[in-house]
Formats: sequence, C-alpha cells, structure tokens
Amino acid sequence: MVLEVRDLVTTFDTDAGTLTAVDGVSFPVRRGRTLGIVGESGCGKSVTALSIMRLLPQPMGKIRSGSILFDGKDLATLPTEEMRKIRGGRIGMIFQEPMTALNPVHSIGRQLSEVFLLHRTRNEREALQMSVEMLRKVGIPSPEIRIGEYPHQLSGGMRQRVVIAMALACKPDVVIADEPTTALDVTIQAQILELMQSLQDEMGMGIMLITHDLGVIADMCDDVVVMYAGRIAESGPVQTLFSTPSHPYTRGLLNSIPRLTTPRKSRLPIIEGMVPSLAELPAGCRFQNRCPYRIDACSVQPALEEVGPGHRSACHRWRELPSLPVSP
Repeated sequence: MVLEVRDLVTTFDTDAGTLTAVDGVSFPVRRGRTLGIVGESGCGKSVTALSIMRLLPQPMGKIRSGSILFDGKDLATLPTEEMRKIRGGRIGMIFQEPMTALNPVHSIGRQLSEVFLLHRTRNEREALQMSVEMLRKVGIPSPEIRIGEYPHQLSGGMRQRVVIAMALACKPDVVIADEPTTALDVTIQAQILELMQSLQDEMGMGIMLITHDLGVIADMCDDVVVMYAGRIAESGPVQTLFSTPSHPYTRGLLNSIPRLTTPRKSRLPIIEGMVPSLAELPAGCRFQNRCPYRIDACSVQPALEEVGPGHRSACHRWRELPSLPVSP
C-alpha cells in the first residue's frame, strides 16, 4: 500500500454555512494497481483528490479530520514546504481540463522543465533535455519541435499527453488522474488510457482514477470506490462490484449503461432525481430520496460493512438486494 486515506472529512465555509463535501472517506491506493473513484457530478470525487494534494481552494476549503498516509507521513498535517516537495515529485496529478492545467503564455518546454528544475536538477539545459525525453515517452512526435510550442498550438489529445508527461516527469509513486479523458474524442480517449496503463506497467506506480464512466472503470481499474453525496456507498474489487453490486446506487449506475442488446428506441433505465445539495442532505442514508428500495430503517445512516472479501457496502438491505427486482 503506497497511499491510504482514513476517515477523511473535508468542508467548505460558505455563505450558507459550513458544508461537508467529503464525509468519512477511507480507501487504500496500492502500488502497481489502479483504484477507480466513480459517481455522479457533485459526489465528492474531485474534492477528495484535491484534499490529498492539499490544493483545496483557500481559505474556504479545509481538511477537518482524518489522515492521508503516504510514506509514513500524514499529508493532511504536513508543513507546506514539505508538501511542495511531495506534490509533483512523488505524487503526480493529471487534471481534468488540459487547457486550464497548462499556462497559455508559456511554452510547453518551459512548463515541463519547471517540474524537473523543482524536483530533479538545477541545470536548465539538462531539464530541457529531460523534457524532450518525457514528451517522446508519452508519444508526442517531433518533441524537439513541440517543446518550443504553446498549448494553443497543440490538439486536445496532445495537450493531455503533455499534462500526463508533467505528472509522470519525476516517476511518482502515485498518480491521481481526474477525468483524464474529458472532452477528448473516443479514439483519443482510448490512446490516453492505453498510454497510462503502459506507463504504469513500466514505472509500477499506483493510480487513483476519477471518472464517471463505468466503461473506463471496467477496462482500467483493479478496485473501485463508488461515492455518493460525499460518502462511500460501496467499494471492492472491480469484478466483484460489477457482478454482484450490493448497493442500490451502484445497481442503478450499472443498469444505466447502454448495451448492444438494448432494443433500438427503448428508453435506458435512469436513476430518478438528483444528488442532494450539500446544504440540504437528508438524515440517514443520503441516497434514500432516490432509492426504489427505501424502508423506514433508511432514516438511520447505514454503516459501511463488509459484505465479502474486500467488498463493502453502506446499505441496510444489501443481503436482500440480489433477490429484489431491478425496477420495483
């Protein structure tokens, strides 16, 4: 285990009061394996990643409690200077939108060289050469030319490869990828995901992959955490979770995937309703207002309990769920 998040609670101070965006989240990231974090928009996936990297918007965002253990250190309480050495050096992050992750007024070479100058060398020429090699490793053609270009001169797929190069420049132990294929067309998405897998095989790093795409989860991940409204609904090995989901929310997500066997013009199953606002969270299970299997006991928050080897679910009815109809 290279990184472990334990009982993480992250809050934001707003005009509406203090809102809890991540509430008691725990999971491990293992070396050489990929952990997928999945859920609808607003469920706390990206806030969890920003908490690990200590990049929460200031002064509103705060880690209230819990720990983020990495190499014997708690990143949640680490001094800022020490955290700067780890961030980008031993823990890399691939951001969601490459155009906002890259500075439009600096060349690709300058931005990539900064990573090497901060963590690997003080020689600018050497840093530039390392940058060229890294661009070649992530599959960018003619890196000696590209290094002098600016973000707007590159395609979306090329920009995402540059962001990956920056995240992997120092051969980190962990890479956090926040929706790394957003806004890319399907063929480029496949190339980016294949690139990440090949680099993981080469470097042995642990990957934490944040996505809303269950197809990507099935293809890329060894383990998966399903989040809903800031809490973990279910977690476990990806094959177990896909074959025997033990939470109604997970079942709803899986049922909504389009399949080749789906009749033409038929309506895909959906999860009715919306993720609740952080300012108006229901008491008890946070999924209860959308859950077709709700019972009176759901007014009490269910514990995240073991339902199988490495498989946990936060549902009062997980034992009966396999026998319940898909659409009651």
